[in-house]
Amino acid sequence: MGHAMIKTDELINEAVSLPVEIRAQLIEKLLQSLNPARKEIDALWAKEAEQRVKDIKTGAVDAIPGEKVFQKSAIDANHKKRGQRPLLF
Repeated sequence: MGHAMIKTDELINEAVSLPVEIRAQLIEKLLQSLNPARKEIDALWAKEAEQRVKDIKTGAVDAIPGEKVFQKSAIDANHKKRGQRPLLF
């Protein structure tokens, strides 16, 4: 192959010895490689988020306070444990 194979522990030791700025860049690149950006999907989610904000501001939808949502979620979880149906808002 022509490329020297670096053992995992050698690679890690080399990486942690890099300056902080370079380690930060390396971390960013590694994270991007695990979850590559999907521009079309990201654009669709951005558009959806903008529409949801607009709907809330114009009153097109009724917002439910987070506290109420979490409370209902806890109640639903208890009902599920007992084999009961979840409640509606």
